[in-house]
Amino acid sequence: MTLLLSVLAINLLLAQAKKPSIMVIPSDVWCNQNGCVRNYEINGETLTVPDYKKALQTSDQLVFVISKLGSMMADRGFPLNTLEAALTRIDETAARNIIMTSKNGASIKENPIDMLNRQAKADILMKVTWAVKKNGPKSYITYTLQGIDPYTGKQVAGAEGVGEPSMSAAADVLLEEAVLEHIDNFCARLQAHFDDMFANGREVAMDIQIWDDTSIDLETEYMGKELGEIIENWVYDNTMNHRFQKSSSSETFARYEQMRIPLFNEQGRAIDTESFVRQLRSYLKKTFQLECKVVPDGLGHCYLIIGGK
Repeated sequence: MTLLLSVLAINLLLAQAKKPSIMVIPSDVWCNQNGCVRNYEINGETLTVPDYKKALQTSDQLVFVISKLGSMMADRGFPLNTLEAALTRIDETAARNIIMTSKNGASIKENPIDMLNRQAKADILMKVTWAVKKNGPKSYITYTLQGIDPYTGKQVAGAEGVGEPSMSAAADVLLEEAVLEHIDNFCARLQAHFDDMFANGREVAMDIQIWDDTSIDLETEYMGKELGEIIENWVYDNTMNHRFQKSSSSETFARYEQMRIPLFNEQGRAIDTESFVRQLRSYLKKTFQLECKVVPDGLGHCYLIIGGK
């Protein structure tokens, strides 16, 4: 009990001392309005995603706005990851979509936004939408800020407003003047979300699938228990506070959502969805000699495909 209390106390102190890393990006709305989008064909459907590289190359105003918001967040102690640096890393490593199609028809593809999230490694994406408008000789700005958890896509903080008319026409100056009234409350909400992750874990999801050329399924018994039950027990034992939801299951498929996984392992290394699911793969191989394939699908979701690699 004493050791447990000590660990909880250390985690609380870390949560109070550490702030989430931030990346400022233009919102999907802004990108659409300014023609900075790309279309991708995935499984026969068209996916429209922001083209951040084009946005940075064609809009000086965007560069100024990102720089200003980044400076405001840095002044409040939030570590920054820059959009431009993340895009450069993608180019340098020739990152590309990864497609994997199994014999049972499952198709998995990582889209450009997922690739950006992996390169960015930011705890929070700070999306900004703005428009500079005129009121006689003066200009004013309307804006929306969204704090997005890149693992779940959920909004964890928000702020919006209209700035006072000003003789300045510079978007970054107008935005700073308008945002100042709400930025501290916005930051407090971001910190509250991050503190909750320290205390209760990061929310992720996992799908269990079976290759169709294996005789194994989730009803196959090992040591008197069905494989599906064994996996569920492992998830129960390894999620923080045993928090997860099994939303769907059959003899060949299971979906685990709202799994809360630790931010760090015992050695202090960061844990993401892929590394967490790999732990399950290692357990199944070591204990039951089961071969499995782990396929990441963005930051917050992974497939574990049983029956081979």
